[in-house]
Amino acid sequence: MNNETTKAALTELPMLLLRGLVVFPKVMIHFDVARDKSVKALTAAAKGNKLIFLAAQSDNAEETEPEKIYRVGVVAEVKQLLKTPGGITKVMAEGLYRARLVNIVSNDPYYTAEVKKYPERNAKIDPLEMEALVRAVKDEFKAYCQNMPRMPKDYIESIIGSDDPKSIFDNIAVSMPLPVSEKQQLLEANGLHIKLSMLLAMLSRETEVLGIEREIQERLRQQVDENQREYYLREQMKAISHELGEDDSIQDEAYDYLDRINELALPEEISEKLCKEADRLARTSSSSQEAYVIRNYLDTCLELPWNKFTKDKIDLKKTRSVLDKDHYGMEKVKDRILETIAVKKLNPEGSGQIICLYGPPGVGKTSVAKSIARALGKKYVRISLGGIRDESDIRGHRKTYVGAMPGRIIDALIKAGSSNPLILLDEIDKISGDYKGDPSSALLEVLDSEQNSGFRDHYIELPFDLSKVMFITTANDLGTIDPPLKDRMEIIELTSYTREEKFHIAKEHLISKQLKKHGLKASQLKIADKAIYMLIDYYTREAGVRGLERQIAALCRKAAKEICDGEKTKVSVTASNLEDYLGHKKYIEDVVSHTDEVGVVNGLAWTSVGGVIMPLEVLVMDGKGNVEATGSLGDVMKESSKIAVSYVRSVADRYGIDGNFYKEKDIHIHAPEGATPKDGPSAGVTMTTALVSALSGIPVRGDVAMTGEITLRGRVLPIGGLREKTMAAYKEGLKTVIIPAGNKGDLDEVDKAVKENMEFIFADRITDVLDAALAKKPDISRKGEAHSAAVLPMNDDGGRVPVHSSRRGR
Repeated sequence: MNNETTKAALTELPMLLLRGLVVFPKVMIHFDVARDKSVKALTAAAKGNKLIFLAAQSDNAEETEPEKIYRVGVVAEVKQLLKTPGGITKVMAEGLYRARLVNIVSNDPYYTAEVKKYPERNAKIDPLEMEALVRAVKDEFKAYCQNMPRMPKDYIESIIGSDDPKSIFDNIAVSMPLPVSEKQQLLEANGLHIKLSMLLAMLSRETEVLGIEREIQERLRQQVDENQREYYLREQMKAISHELGEDDSIQDEAYDYLDRINELALPEEISEKLCKEADRLARTSSSSQEAYVIRNYLDTCLELPWNKFTKDKIDLKKTRSVLDKDHYGMEKVKDRILETIAVKKLNPEGSGQIICLYGPPGVGKTSVAKSIARALGKKYVRISLGGIRDESDIRGHRKTYVGAMPGRIIDALIKAGSSNPLILLDEIDKISGDYKGDPSSALLEVLDSEQNSGFRDHYIELPFDLSKVMFITTANDLGTIDPPLKDRMEIIELTSYTREEKFHIAKEHLISKQLKKHGLKASQLKIADKAIYMLIDYYTREAGVRGLERQIAALCRKAAKEICDGEKTKVSVTASNLEDYLGHKKYIEDVVSHTDEVGVVNGLAWTSVGGVIMPLEVLVMDGKGNVEATGSLGDVMKESSKIAVSYVRSVADRYGIDGNFYKEKDIHIHAPEGATPKDGPSAGVTMTTALVSALSGIPVRGDVAMTGEITLRGRVLPIGGLREKTMAAYKEGLKTVIIPAGNKGDLDEVDKAVKENMEFIFADRITDVLDAALAKKPDISRKGEAHSAAVLPMNDDGGRVPVHSSRRGR
């Protein structure tokens, strides 16, 4: 019997799910329906007893889940349905009573639900307490309406003038823009007293929120009042200009600039400055010179990569792979670059050191910077500083000048399109100052990682952060760089390439590059290894490989001509036919003494194009003690000759030399290739050895080369360029090199092939050099006769007759 009674209490009705809406009993409501299931449910109700169960859903999904449907709703009567052309159905319904959702019977073609009436249980309450509660609700509602100016006056008066607690609750609950969850709480609450208490709390909170919101709006209105005033004035000016038939494009252009400025979300200082310029543009005639200046200025500023960054790809293995692929050798340079990148990886926010790649032309300074940018995924921009004499090239011109433009740093950032590119400052040693300013001084701020976070170009007059930019500079001569500027950079030296390095670079990089450039396949042109060595030795004389690349390009052109003429299908260049393509040899071999001679020593020199053999010749003749030094010798080398003479006087007895030679003999010291200037202290041991040989008559070994600076006391001091000098000796087939003991650690930089095929003698004192270089021990018994041995008999060609020795290979 109870089950039947329960079943009888359940009613099966069409169910309509409401989004953002809660219906209350005894309230007429209007709403729109668009969902297909909702329209079908309304249609079914209208055709039946006109009853439908209205339940709210907690989300706004098109197809909601059952757990998102509130269990308490209202059974309503459909009063009117009106279908509009747009597919929207307008509904008027009246809530009848509160009901609880028991079960969803079906959801196709519309929702059907079993519902049970859910009557309110009103507890007994003191009438005075109810009256007090109603008054409190009315007072709070008045306060709420004061902050809601759009509330209809008649509606407010109907609520204030009513004495029915139920009517007051229904009207306020329906009209207040409360969240669905709070309105659902009011619907589900039992008892009018409880509902009014909840409504009072909600009214109080909403009134407080509206009050705070009003204060915020008032403050905001005060802040934007001036901007609004300007906006309205501009609109009025625009309307007046339009009525007068004037061109209003300048106004639109100014508004477009303002929109672009706001989109960038710039710092306040920058945004305010640019907005002022846009306002000036709006008030300027479109045909005036000032409008042209302002447009250029705004375009330049807005083209800058504000807040635009590329993501760095900090992968040491990949970077090493890229550097090895693009460049042969240069291990120290690669290691130093990898160290910088490793630090950047561990401390991304840290300010990195500015790197200066220093070395002779053509050794790959610029290409190294390109490879770094490619490995790190950075944008690459090169700024050539050669010949710059004006500070404005770096910092830009004041925009008040006609034709003003930003400096090269800002221009490079615009080209890069990011705030963290790699900028190469090429040939930084070639800048110089004049009456227009000193560019070196302007670069001090750019290259100072502690200051460049707020770099101001004279043209844009706004701070731009350069601290994320990776600066790399290149130089050929450190001596011409301003000391404060040089102090801001870490110098990484790229030395000249050795003969072996040039060979590998040509074979692994240059030949393939030129073949591709000239449209040739590897099978169409073959260059033999010996031919490459000949190109290096006899057709180029340089520190880098640019000249070598040009010679390879010449071979490619000649090969292309022969192939296109149909003379050959493939060309092979060998040592025997190289001259047929490139003509006679452009450079001769270094003058080297391969035989034991008196007064002739193979010295080693380091030039801008690498190491060379520099033989020194000494002749001793009867005279008055004059010392002559020829061969375009610099002051340092001339001083070395004086030191050598003084030292030989001090050890004359030890080597059987007449102690009065400096009074009775004239000495002539000569370095061949007199047209080539020579200087430096490293020829000291060479001069001393040649003097001892010439004065004592003892030959010098022809398979020995030497380098080193000497002191008056006979000590041998370290020198530079050991790597290049030893390579020159190796190339000429010399077997032994005498070097200062202080250069022993520099052997790590010497080419492996050189170390394996040559003997190195380390000299602390000049006596060590003489012991190793002289072909025989001095005969002290012949003292006083040695000077005559220095004047050698002449052969038919006018040359000296060599003195052979059995002590070769010592």
